[in-house]
Amino acid sequence: MFGIPGRQAVTLTPAAITQIRRLMERQGAEGLRIGVKKGGCAGMEYTMDYVSEVNPLDEVVEQDGARVLIAPMAQMFLIGTEIDYETSMLEAGFRFRNPNVVESCGCGESIKFREDAGEGA
Repeated sequence: MFGIPGRQAVTLTPAAITQIRRLMERQGAEGLRIGVKKGGCAGMEYTMDYVSEVNPLDEVVEQDGARVLIAPMAQMFLIGTEIDYETSMLEAGFRFRNPNVVESCGCGESIKFREDAGEGA
């Protein structure tokens, strides 16, 4: 929809691919839907949900058996994002390296996008 022709809107690291495939199998899901919603101290938050069916308006990104569905309202905010999965001694989770983000809160759960994010896409 909003992506660059011939390029996926987001890319997945090998660690993210492994974790998404594991979650899809464990949950019996068709994929992991990523979206954004208003909230948090910086203004927006990422959302992630298992889905049992693909919405025809979702942008589908598939890499090595991992399927990510990008909700229609999030597509313009996620163009160029790399999704990774990181583990440390204290936490594990998905990390979004998003060139459209200009600010994030101290806890890393909330983000603010560039004013022109998605324009011209």
